[in-house]
Amino acid sequence: MSLVMSTEVLRAQEEWEAVDSIQLETGSQTSSNQAQLISFSEALKHFQTVDLSSFKKRIQPTIRRTGLAALRHCLFGPPKLHQGLREERDLVLTIAQCDLDSQDPVHGRVLQTIYKKLTGSRFDCALHGDHWEDLGFQGANPATDLRGAGFLALLHLLYLVMDSKTLLMAQEIFRLSRHHIQQFPFCLMSVNITRIVIQALREECLSRECNRQQKVIPVVNSFYAATFLHLAHVWKMQQKTISDSGFVLKDLEVLAKKSPRQLLKTLEIYLARVSKGQCSFLGAQKHYGVQAPNCKELTFTGVCDLPPCVSEGTWLN
Repeated sequence: MSLVMSTEVLRAQEEWEAVDSIQLETGSQTSSNQAQLISFSEALKHFQTVDLSSFKKRIQPTIRRTGLAALRHCLFGPPKLHQGLREERDLVLTIAQCDLDSQDPVHGRVLQTIYKKLTGSRFDCALHGDHWEDLGFQGANPATDLRGAGFLALLHLLYLVMDSKTLLMAQEIFRLSRHHIQQFPFCLMSVNITRIVIQALREECLSRECNRQQKVIPVVNSFYAATFLHLAHVWKMQQKTISDSGFVLKDLEVLAKKSPRQLLKTLEIYLARVSKGQCSFLGAQKHYGVQAPNCKELTFTGVCDLPPCVSEGTWLN
């Protein structure tokens, strides 16, 4: 009897060891198959090396002005972008014409990186699914929310979460977006900020700063972050809610085009304070819900949804 029991125990032990071995191998394989985080520079290099000629044909680098508008811009408007910087500007506008391609491994890594950095998850997620609504997209497929901004909107989010200087800011704004009263769709708001940046670039509002730094992409990235920071500050301090979104964005667009240097200076001050461990402009956030708001339940008005106002420029379609 004892011999039979010993044999059965031995067999059971061997079976459990086999199960453990399988689990370890599976876990190891799963871990190794996780998409690696991608930096902004690596993602940008991808677009610098692939053929974007079909997308470049669509861009209109600057706003066409006629009559008095053209004369006024010539006399009182910002300076022209230096000739040597126009190719870099055109690349930015071309990326804004590119769609999200879930079959492209680089595109997938960009999405995974944004998700992991905002949620703190160590594991990949499906490229389509309700979890994207938790980040502030309106549906299960992020590609449907990129109208007027294209893949540039995702590159801007990637820059925000992968730059050590702006990651804390991104996390603060993300927490504000989950406030039980002041909630807003974080990623959709970011897409609208990118739209404002595109328009400011096309209207040559950033030319002076680009000429000064002899760069376009770093200026555009900083301007995006500065504009998002200003929106978050206004949203927090003025107790804005989702019903105010369209008006807040329209006021932000006017300020961004009029005073880009002011926004950039404010960002510099903010980042300097954060690096010293001082309080941020957003202050301590309270009353975060355990779960993010469902974006389908929010009535969000973006820049493109507002009736056109008196402006020399038009939004990209």
